Amino acid sequence: MEDLELLKTVTAKAQAWLGDGYDEETKAEVKKMLENEDKTDLIECFYKDLEFGTGGLRGIMGVGSNRMNIYTVGAATQGLANYLKDAFADMKQISVVVGHDVRNNSRLFAEIVANIFSANGIKVYLFEGSRPTPEMSYAIRLLGCQSGVIITASHNPKEYNGYKAYWNDGAQMVAPHDTNTIDYVNKIKDVSEVKFEGNKDLIQIVGEDIDSQYIAEIKKLSLSPDVIAKHHDLKIVYTPIHGTGKYLIPRSLKNFGFTNIISVPEQELQSGDFPTVDSPNPENASAMAMAIAKAKEVDADIVMASDPDADRIGVVIKNTKGEYELVNGNQIVMIFLYYLMARNKELGKLTGNEFIVKTIVTTDTIKSIAKKQNIKLYDVFTGFKWIATVMRENEGKARYLGGGEESYGFLAEDFVRDKDAVSAVSLMAEIAAWAKEKGLDMNAMLIDIYMTYGYSKEKGVSLVRKGKSGAEEIQAIMKQFRENPPKAIAGSPVATVKDFATLEQKNIAAGTVEKLVMPTTSNVLQYFTEDGTKISIRPSGTEPKIKFYIEVHGTLESAEKYDETNAAAEAKIAQICKELGID
Repeated sequence: MEDLELLKTVTAKAQAWLGDGYDEETKAEVKKMLENEDKTDLIECFYKDLEFGTGGLRGIMGVGSNRMNIYTVGAATQGLANYLKDAFADMKQISVVVGHDVRNNSRLFAEIVANIFSANGIKVYLFEGSRPTPEMSYAIRLLGCQSGVIITASHNPKEYNGYKAYWNDGAQMVAPHDTNTIDYVNKIKDVSEVKFEGNKDLIQIVGEDIDSQYIAEIKKLSLSPDVIAKHHDLKIVYTPIHGTGKYLIPRSLKNFGFTNIISVPEQELQSGDFPTVDSPNPENASAMAMAIAKAKEVDADIVMASDPDADRIGVVIKNTKGEYELVNGNQIVMIFLYYLMARNKELGKLTGNEFIVKTIVTTDTIKSIAKKQNIKLYDVFTGFKWIATVMRENEGKARYLGGGEESYGFLAEDFVRDKDAVSAVSLMAEIAAWAKEKGLDMNAMLIDIYMTYGYSKEKGVSLVRKGKSGAEEIQAIMKQFRENPPKAIAGSPVATVKDFATLEQKNIAAGTVEKLVMPTTSNVLQYFTEDGTKISIRPSGTEPKIKFYIEVHGTLESAEKYDETNAAAEAKIAQICKELGID
């Protein structure tokens, strides 16, 4: 009976897409699904509306209410335009920035967005071609705009696209603007409400004028120009993995003073098909394989990559055996923050009024570094909008040194309010030169950090569960862990349970419950054991996944014992995965 009711509902929704407001190609595709005996595609495309969440839209491209297409993008933009006109009713001319990545349909969607904003009397600065997400954030602040939109699905597979909305501080929206925008978008009930016919007089194309200012600002982040001058010929292999980093990241590296930037020619092609990789995600070894092959060929000092919209960074360095090995996202953030704190201290720039930011699922070793350096640390929810919120709250009061999250995102500057691979790649190259000046390679520097501040090993495990049934399974998994939390993990008793959905912290031994102080709730569970192990569990907000973050701690007695300590930590993580049923 439930299946029949669902089929009846999706059929009615699909038939509405055969109306006059939809183009012929869309109607033909919908008709084909309606006539097909197998209703799987029909249900997947129409069983719900693609949700405009607090970060915007992200989904598989195609026809239907649950897909990324000109109509779902159109409804989102019309809703946002309506909200902007109410939120800034006293402003003579509201303005927005619109950008996009290299994905299939990204330019089309960006032009649709620009047309709708302009049709609503809103001034649009539209980038002439694909640009990094952080540059769009920068442009909002530079041009004094009230909002911005970037068309991107970040590092998702090629069938996806997305729509990220930003507020006037250059950050993704938080309360009340996120929920208000969602309400306005949800009020768009019919395609006839969307103003698709643009006003060309209100659309201004931008490009190099923004690029040059952005690159110049990033150069000001450099803390070791003298070191770069000595090691300017550091061998740097960089790949954009077919994305928007192709032009600006090598340009920024050169602007920092690096002269030996080695490309991966096959991945220079900007293409939404991402032809050389299964998924354009720099955290995956397969996506970095061609860059590593190039590094072996030239004996590179460091290998780096950016994802399609150039906000995430991937890093590969030589391990103790001289083999090229991926640096995980936790280590990347830790290296950045360690350098920024240590180098500022060397230069005498620390005044005691600095702060750094990380997310709650990012390694707690950073807490040890910050504590010893006497620098304030903020621990926030996953998502750069929360890091940007702390930056906004401290603006004019304290100096931001940097912030990042384990998902390969870092931001070193305050003139952008989202993670930035353009500045991150440039700064990571500087760190490699700084380490070299001290007689260290990157791996030796990492080992020094562990010996000084405590050893940790992290692993992320994602269970992919697609479609309607997958979403229901993810909910069931979260319910199971909430109702039946483990009493011990890898032999160590669970001491504390944090549930950010209820904002409660349970101290098991004491039998007490405390309130967690956070700006809102979030569907995240954390377990902390007596031996320092941390397990975090949360559904992804952008992909059909449930994510497990495992972090174990220990002591690294000497550099010679690094491999042994690492192997023991990996064995412990494998045991934890087995216990959690995610191996």
